[in-house]
Amino acid sequence: MTEEATRYDASHIQVLEGWEAVRKRPGMYIGSTGERGLNQLVFEAADRAVNETLARGSGSIDITLMPDGGVCVADDGPGVPPDEPEGANGPGLEALLTRMQAGAGPGGRHDVMLGFCGVGPAGVNALSRRMTAEVRRDGVRWVQEYARGVAVTPPTEAGAANGSGTTLAFWPDADIFGTAECSFDGLAERFRELAFLNQGLEVSLTDRRGPGEPLSARFRFPGGVRDFAVFLDSHMPEPAPADIIAFEHEDPRMAGVMEVAFRWCGSHEERVRSFANSRPTEGGTHELGFRDGVVAAVTAYARQQQSSAATDPGLGADRIGAGLTAVVSVKLDRPEFVGPTRGVLGNSEVRDCVGQAVQDHLGRWLKEQQGRAAAVIDRIVQGASRN
Repeated sequence: MTEEATRYDASHIQVLEGWEAVRKRPGMYIGSTGERGLNQLVFEAADRAVNETLARGSGSIDITLMPDGGVCVADDGPGVPPDEPEGANGPGLEALLTRMQAGAGPGGRHDVMLGFCGVGPAGVNALSRRMTAEVRRDGVRWVQEYARGVAVTPPTEAGAANGSGTTLAFWPDADIFGTAECSFDGLAERFRELAFLNQGLEVSLTDRRGPGEPLSARFRFPGGVRDFAVFLDSHMPEPAPADIIAFEHEDPRMAGVMEVAFRWCGSHEERVRSFANSRPTEGGTHELGFRDGVVAAVTAYARQQQSSAATDPGLGADRIGAGLTAVVSVKLDRPEFVGPTRGVLGNSEVRDCVGQAVQDHLGRWLKEQQGRAAAVIDRIVQGASRN
């Protein structure tokens, strides 16, 4: 091998920025160039609208999968400022659709990151052969067109507007995604979760790609995590008891708020779903705290009732969790995740905060609901004896 072939210096380094970087390595930004990646495009396109709706406290977002392969995301917010780099509601339209925000992540307890790494609408624009933007603001309708991340027209006034809001329509680039398609079920699952975890959010999802009647779903749950727990039990062959223990509690020690709902049902399967800042987690300090609190409350109650469960060495979290359905959601000002995928919550103070709150609320329920409490303890003891 010659010296020229092995020489490597700064001249060999290729620096890619913005839309060029996303198009060159799309998997780094949306996870894949298949179905999963296309679903992520929808989440990234909806990210701003969801967070804006949560900041206002209420609002609706409509997502339509169109027959020609395009996706339309519309909201009823104040509308993105169309003709300025930065506005009172954040970046102006062209800045929003061309400036990459990769890795920014949630900025507080009320912020949600929907996408893979937070590239937002600019990443969607870069990976779309075409994107159109419509803004309805201050009685005026504005439109702008893009192609593969680059503006081909300026924001242009297009007449009077009815109401306010922003609509983004995009067509994923077939050169990148081939024949892959979005999954209606995959999108519905995530938007349903968001609506459960954020009571002011309303999301409508419509699929017009098929030859027959369009598929549609609307997600809005005033009961929040309580409704989520009911939903998790809805497919169980045995009906669950009516009682759900649910509470919301803010704790300044963890700089955030927790929302918890749980109950025991007829199955021996455990269904515990945990979330941090509306992001699904695979465990962490919030989930550990929940289990600590349940074990402490059940053990303390059994001891007060002089039940054999209090001294049974086999009654750990796994035994007490048999048949338990739970949703544990925390929203923190400064969430800390373990690892780059943000799947495990690491805030150490959260464990004690959630554990104490769960122990207090469950302990109170056990005292007030003597008959149901006895049934729960009996189930746990019988389940342990069978194991």
